[in-house]
Amino acid sequence: AKYWVHTNMLTVNGQKMSKSLGNSFLPDELFTGNNTILNKGYSPMMVRFFMLQAHYRSTLDFGNEAMEASEKGFKRLMNAFTLLEGLKSSGDTEVEIQPLIDRCYAAMNDDFNSPVLIAELFEASRIINSVNDGKLKIDTVNLELLKGLMNTFVLDILGLKNEHAENEELPRVLDFVVNLRNEAKTNRDYATSDRIRDGLQKIGFQLKDGKEGTNWSKV
Repeated sequence: AKYWVHTNMLTVNGQKMSKSLGNSFLPDELFTGNNTILNKGYSPMMVRFFMLQAHYRSTLDFGNEAMEASEKGFKRLMNAFTLLEGLKSSGDTEVEIQPLIDRCYAAMNDDFNSPVLIAELFEASRIINSVNDGKLKIDTVNLELLKGLMNTFVLDILGLKNEHAENEELPRVLDFVVNLRNEAKTNRDYATSDRIRDGLQKIGFQLKDGKEGTNWSKV
């Protein structure tokens, strides 16, 4: 089922938004950055995430610090989502995902408590990063539960998605470039390896070498 909810008032840096105060802006100005309030523009998905971090019955306060913090959180969540597909399962597990799933449903049953849900999704992100770094083991059953959790609550319920994933060719291109870097490292061509890494960094992608290989993520 789909639900439409009416949000509470919007404020800017703790003040009511109004023309008389000169602190109002249109939605498209929020995306383009063509306003005198925020330091820059933000993507539609990031703005959606920012709004979901406040309960719909609560006042939503726009401000540079809040928006920038939310942007970092959104990138962290999307980077974890990207890493998820490449995770490898173990024969045993050090984490149980079902209690986390239950808490996610409990948050939504609590009057669509999206801030609590997002906090639980950050816990899921922590698990993903720990498994990817080899600090935590997860078996096949719990890995599938983790994938289902992220797909259900991030994509289906919150309607969030990695905007860079809209270009279906991009992940394959990046994987190809990462493989070229790995070949350079194998051949001890460290100059080329570093040049590829630094070049990707300049266009907004960072590489992380781990036990399971090299992963890329959006900076």
